[in-house]
Amino acid sequence: MRHRKKGKVLDRKAGPRKALLRGLAVSLILYEKMQTTKAKAKTIKPIVEKLITRGKANTLATRRYLIQYLYKEAAVRKVMEELGPRYKDRKGGYTRILNIGRRQGDGAEIVQIELV
Repeated sequence: MRHRKKGKVLDRKAGPRKALLRGLAVSLILYEKMQTTKAKAKTIKPIVEKLITRGKANTLATRRYLIQYLYKEAAVRKVMEELGPRYKDRKGGYTRILNIGRRQGDGAEIVQIELV
């Protein structure tokens, strides 16, 4: 039974799954929109929103937390200097998921996740 189990497994073991989610988070933060499967987009959405919420408080502790999670310093800088001030008055809901269609090869649902 999966009672009280959070998140998706995405058919990967824990290490590769964490690396995938961190990489997707960095890409979404740097480029502000990306195309991916619906399952990955729904998994990455709360992670990115929590990182942006953390970035609204421009403190050293916040910067260290973001450096610990995100792979690239440019992503940390963007969250702290651009996205935090941009969404200062917004209480959440920084991302949106738009359906695109199905992938030709395997029929997976493809969506575009973007920052609002």
